[in-house]
Amino acid sequence: MINALIRFSVENRLIVLLLVAIMAAAGTYSLINLPIDAVPDVTNVQVQVLTAAPSLAPLEIERQVTFPVETAMSGLPDIEEIRSVSKFGLSAVTVVFDESVDIYFARQLVLERLSQAREQIPESIGSPEMGPISTGLGEIYQYELKSPDGSHDATALRTVQDWNVRRQLLGVPGATEINSFGGYEKQYQVRLDPAKLQSYGLTLRDVYEGVSRNNANVGGAYIEKGAEQYLLRGLGLVENAEDIGNIVVKTGPEGVPVFVKNVGEIVEGSTVRQGAVTADGKGEIVAGIAMMLKGENSRTVVEAVKERVEQVKKSLPAGVELVPFYDRTELIDRAIATVQTNLIEGAILVIVVLMFLLGNWRGALLVATIIPLSMLFAAILMRGFNVSGNLMSLGALDFGLIVDGAVVMVENTIRRRAEAQHEAETLGHRENPQRTILESCLEVARPVVFAVAIIAIVYFPILSLRGIEGKMFVPMALTVVFALIGSLLLSLTYVPAMMTLVLSGKVSEKESFLIRWAKKAYIPAFDFVGRYRAQALALAVGLVAISGAIFPYLGSEFIPRLDEGDLAVQIGRLPSVSLNESVAIATKAEKVLMEFPEVRTVISKTGRAEVATDPMGVEISDVYIALKPREEWKSAATREELIGKMSERLEKEVPDGVFSFSQPIELRVAELISGVRSDVAIKLYGDDLKLLKQKADEIVRSVQAVPGAEDVKAEATSGLPQLQIKPDRAAIARYGLNVEDVNDMVESVVAGKDAGQVYEGEQRFNLVVRLDEESGRNVDAIRNLLLTAPNGSRVPLSQVADIQLVEDAAQITREDTRRRIGVELNVRGRDIGSFVEEAQAKIAQEVQLPPGYYLKWGGTFENLQRASQRLLIVVPIALFLIFVLLYTTFNSIKQALLIYTGIPFAIVGGVVFLALRGMPFSISAGVGFIALFGVAVLNGVVMVSFINQLREQGKSLADAVREGAITRLRPVLMTALVASLGFIPMAIATSAGAEVQRPLATVVIGGLITSTLLTLLILPTLYGWVERDESGFSVGRR
Repeated sequence: MINALIRFSVENRLIVLLLVAIMAAAGTYSLINLPIDAVPDVTNVQVQVLTAAPSLAPLEIERQVTFPVETAMSGLPDIEEIRSVSKFGLSAVTVVFDESVDIYFARQLVLERLSQAREQIPESIGSPEMGPISTGLGEIYQYELKSPDGSHDATALRTVQDWNVRRQLLGVPGATEINSFGGYEKQYQVRLDPAKLQSYGLTLRDVYEGVSRNNANVGGAYIEKGAEQYLLRGLGLVENAEDIGNIVVKTGPEGVPVFVKNVGEIVEGSTVRQGAVTADGKGEIVAGIAMMLKGENSRTVVEAVKERVEQVKKSLPAGVELVPFYDRTELIDRAIATVQTNLIEGAILVIVVLMFLLGNWRGALLVATIIPLSMLFAAILMRGFNVSGNLMSLGALDFGLIVDGAVVMVENTIRRRAEAQHEAETLGHRENPQRTILESCLEVARPVVFAVAIIAIVYFPILSLRGIEGKMFVPMALTVVFALIGSLLLSLTYVPAMMTLVLSGKVSEKESFLIRWAKKAYIPAFDFVGRYRAQALALAVGLVAISGAIFPYLGSEFIPRLDEGDLAVQIGRLPSVSLNESVAIATKAEKVLMEFPEVRTVISKTGRAEVATDPMGVEISDVYIALKPREEWKSAATREELIGKMSERLEKEVPDGVFSFSQPIELRVAELISGVRSDVAIKLYGDDLKLLKQKADEIVRSVQAVPGAEDVKAEATSGLPQLQIKPDRAAIARYGLNVEDVNDMVESVVAGKDAGQVYEGEQRFNLVVRLDEESGRNVDAIRNLLLTAPNGSRVPLSQVADIQLVEDAAQITREDTRRRIGVELNVRGRDIGSFVEEAQAKIAQEVQLPPGYYLKWGGTFENLQRASQRLLIVVPIALFLIFVLLYTTFNSIKQALLIYTGIPFAIVGGVVFLALRGMPFSISAGVGFIALFGVAVLNGVVMVSFINQLREQGKSLADAVREGAITRLRPVLMTALVASLGFIPMAIATSAGAEVQRPLATVVIGGLITSTLLTLLILPTLYGWVERDESGFSVGRR
């Protein structure tokens, strides 16, 4: 079949070229419309269930909301884990599904179960809702609204954001949510004076019911009048503060009405808020966050949002400005620029090498055309398989690997044509170029197909990866396999067809000076190794053993950290801190950070937004630090140095906060995936919150002593001060009161009771009934609040209830339906793998856990462990498949094993180069080793199949080995040089995203150097040793 395809291509070259042109056009279209992002989206399939209960404490939230939701969700099919956080005013339950589950199906399953959960949650608390369909990469565009002339305060700006900007941006295709954050949400409040209530003999409930009953519209169908019908409408909605004030609560003895305005004042206040946004040390702002729908193309969505923002700006009130402060396209552009540079530089290096080594510029240019064509072919399949173009999928493309098949074809044809011409001149007859080209293509077609198949098979283990590592590296493996399929098809069709056009004339095969120089060095070295075979083999085996000994000392990490170009800092404070104090600390930190010349802007988000996809308490702030381009940096040369200096200044000048550095996307993704925001998380499971906290503190003390541990902190689960008002049932019974009367009083001190809404055109604002500011001023004021008994007597709250100031749970985290506490830390200055080993040993020795309590290790370390375990199973399977392929090619176990020796020698170079560059073993490096095995085996196949051919032509074993080795020097050198040079730009790149590619490229370059030396020196010697001539002699025994 392969031979028939080549014959067809040589005989019907115009058809082949036309098909290639159509493919190139389709590829160009696919490439233009390919979804582009900086990094693959690694968020798992998860559904968030959020319940806002604005005034409930964490223990109440856990008992009344979180537990019923968790119970309803357990038992759903394909669930991986259920975790939850119960905080003041919020329950956030995250249900994580298996990767194979479609997100919309997962949401459907959750929605069906939510109705069960709602039945168990009291109506007055709040209704659980699903969070937006977004991911860790979802926050693609963020902006602030400001009023430079001061004409709009924080409440007015928030109203503009909620009712003007947000509604317009929600219509952008691909935007799933526009989250408002900061400012004050407008609310109409009836603030009652307790003294006036008593003088009129009214209770809170009287006013609340009066307001609720006097704020409604009704419809009464219609009446017919003659030939027409009139709709009946009763309009009773309040429209402004004056209408609310004129509501009658009761009528006095003489028929005098008591209005709401007689017992209190009506004000435009704001809802109880759980978050704020500050900027650049200048105070609070109002921010908006555009969140992208899962699976959308972030570049197009950001562009669409930016277009819509320009329209929105025109509709803003005078004196209001919309200023963006985070735009994902900046990172995407930088990452794609890295990929572009690497690919272009790699392609140029490959072409230059081909020119030098082939010694024929037409052949070299023909091979070079394979690069863009196979890239376009890959783009078609990437669109078909929904693989986005990003650092990982495009970044690991090595054009050296892709042109391998074409190099072998063209090199063999040039050599055969030159020989045929020389023979024709000597014998005086004409040579048929087309026949020579066809024969030379058929000669190497089988090895070429097998070679490409081997490289493709090598990538199969990567396709088996799951979880984050799967989402990172599977797109890369797919892209490489797609490009290889393209290059193989082109090598078997397009290359033979084109060669009949470009190599049909006189072909000069001038050996380039590089090959001449290489041969001068190679032949004596080959003869030397042939003489001292045993010593050479012993040295080679020794090198393998040394690299095996070095490997454990490399250390290990999951994936090198991608430099996003900006920083994120998390500020932690005591759980008892107030929102105002938190904002003051964040502002102080911003001022310190703004003094660094590298910083462009600093935005702090304290607490949580209205749609609480990120359930933070007011004690935590996420600070986004936008940095200037590297060339403008003055006080630090590297990111680590800058973080060190910032950390030092913050700790000195802002002692009230605990600071932990990360990056914007990294912080969000890490938390969404594992519920943790750090490199390593130690999770302790148990039931008693106090005991969990005590043991977590012991773990913190133990781990802090391990070198490399930074930002070590236990989750703040306790220390939230609460004023608990517990009705004394005997006392309320004496006065004829109910628990409801006491609870109504507690509810209305600050939060108020919801009594409907006030409509202003399309805008709507909540209307609440509460006590005036003085009543909740301090603890004594609350103790002295008076309740009116049914007999008219007035009773202080302190006489019918036990009022205590206590410290209780600040947040309760649950995982797999058990309470847990987390200890988080980042690792700096060493690899994660060795750090965790040391920390595990230390904790086991120093911390005694009670029965029923246990530890789990999570964070990026968990991913490293899972990926390594999977690769340990799958890589041997791939190596076995390669062995089977080699066996079917050569029908000889001996020769298959012979070629297999390339793999350990390839590993030597990879390990040594990693050690020389001080890089730990990461999944990136692991993928590099996998790619390397393919090329190492490929060189062996080229060499052994040619020696076999020479033996079939009747040459003796010794002559076949020597001639084969010298003749195949050029293709082996070319394959190795082209593959390794294609990776050089990647190995030395320093721009955005290069961190992930560097280990991969380093391994391939190092491994190719050692495996090429083996293929050229040790492999022919081994061949001569294990194979026998018909006379029964092996090389060296004559």
